[in-house]
Amino acid sequence: MANLFLFIARSFFKLSSFSILLLFLLSFSGLTTTEAYDPLDPNGNITIKWDIMSWTADGYVAVVTIYNFQQYRHIQSPGWTLGWKWAKKEVIWSMMGGQTTEQGDCSRFKGNIPHCCKKDPTVVDLLPGTPYNQQIANCCKGGVLNSWVQDPDSAASSFQVSVGQAGTTNKTVRVPKNFTLKAPGPGYTCGPAKIVKPSRFVTLDKRRVTQALMTWNVTCTYSQFLAQKTPTCCVSLSSFYNDTIVPCPQCSCGCQNTSQPGTCIDPETPHIASVIPSTGKNSYTPLVQCTSHMCPVRIHWHVKLNYKEYWRVKVTITNFNYNMNYTLWNLVVQHPNFDNLTQIFSFNYKSITPYAAINDTAMLWGVKFYNDLLYQAGPLGNVQSELLFRKDKSTFTFEKGWAFPRRIYFNGDICVMPPPDAYPWLPNASSHQFISTLSLLMTLLAAIAFLFGYA
Repeated sequence: MANLFLFIARSFFKLSSFSILLLFLLSFSGLTTTEAYDPLDPNGNITIKWDIMSWTADGYVAVVTIYNFQQYRHIQSPGWTLGWKWAKKEVIWSMMGGQTTEQGDCSRFKGNIPHCCKKDPTVVDLLPGTPYNQQIANCCKGGVLNSWVQDPDSAASSFQVSVGQAGTTNKTVRVPKNFTLKAPGPGYTCGPAKIVKPSRFVTLDKRRVTQALMTWNVTCTYSQFLAQKTPTCCVSLSSFYNDTIVPCPQCSCGCQNTSQPGTCIDPETPHIASVIPSTGKNSYTPLVQCTSHMCPVRIHWHVKLNYKEYWRVKVTITNFNYNMNYTLWNLVVQHPNFDNLTQIFSFNYKSITPYAAINDTAMLWGVKFYNDLLYQAGPLGNVQSELLFRKDKSTFTFEKGWAFPRRIYFNGDICVMPPPDAYPWLPNASSHQFISTLSLLMTLLAAIAFLFGYA
C-alpha cells in the first residue's frame, strides 16, 4: 500500500523526495495537510492582538482586539468566546467592552474584589445597548463579527482589561498561554502568543502617532472537520432542458434516526411549536426538518433560460433549521463563467480570485435590511436571486454538466454536491435524427415522382 502511494505521488504530482516522504508520514499518522487550510482563502485567519496601553501599580491595562481576516467566514450569534490560561497568578481587576463568564474564587482579597480570579478566564462580548460608560470602540456587538469582504468595518471586536498581580515592565510581563476561540462552537485552533512590534496609533488630526508599550498576537485558524462531524449544507440541481431534478445526495448531513423519534421535525405536525426547544445558549445546534438529506441548509442551482448571447441561473437558499436564523449569511460559488457575469439580482457580489488572473469564484450575500437574514425553517425560510451570464463562445456549453457549479460554500463550510453522473443531461439527438430521416424520405419520394412523371 505504501509503495502504491509513493508511485502515485511520483507519477502524477512529480513531488520532490522530501515532499513524498512528508506525505508518506502523514498518511500513516492519520493527519491531512488540508485540515486547517482553505484553498479559496489561504491567508484567512482570526488574529487576536493584545496591546498594553499603560502600567498600573501591580500590572497593566490592555486593549484586546479580535480581527476577522477571513474573506467569507463570519462569527454569528451567539458570538465569540475567548479563553486563555494565565502564565502566573494574574487576576482581572476590571473590564470594559467585555466580561468574563465566571468570577472564580476571590476570597483571598479583602476590600477591592477583582472582576475575575480564575486561572483560565473565559471572556464574551457585551450586548448592544450596554451603557456608554462600559463601552470602548468596536465593542458590544454580542460577539458577532462580519467577514472581511462583506463589511470590513464590523470585522473587529475589542475589549479593555485591567490585569493585576502581573509584571509592570516589558521584561517581567508574561504572555498568557493556551488561547481558545469558540465562534460560537468549536472549529478554531489558536497558536501560541507571539510578541511583535508594538502597535502604532494615529490621532484623529493625523498629526501625532503613539504606540503600545508592548504587543503580542495570537493567530487562530478554522477547520470544518473540527467544527462539526457532518456537513451543514448540500446542493441540488435542475435545468430548463431536462425534467429531472437532481436532489441533494441521500444522508448528505446525516440520516433520519428512526429508532429515536424527535431527532427531526415533520413539517406536517400540527403542534410543531411544542417540540421546538426555546433558543438559548446552544441555539446554534440544528434541529432540522425531516428530509432525505437532513441538512440544515440546501442550495438549489437552476439553469433557467437560454438566450442568444446570454444564459440565466436561479439560485435558491432554503433553511431547514428550526433553531436558527442565519444572519449575515454568504455563499461562495465556483464556476468557470463568473468572468462573464453581467448582472445579479437582489444579492451582493464580489469576485474572489485565489488563483490570480482566473476569475471563477464569486461570493454572494444578501442586501442589508432586505434579505441578509435567512429565517428559520418555514414559509419565510428561503432567499433567492438570479444571475445573468454572457456567453463566451470559446467555452460556453450545456453539455456534460458545464452549466452547474464546481463547488459551493455556505457560511464558509463546503456543501455536499451531487455525483457528476447524476447531473441533468441535454436531451439526446433523436429528434434531429427523425427530422433527417423524414427529409431523406421526402427527397426519395420526390425523386420517384419525378422519374414516373417522365415515364
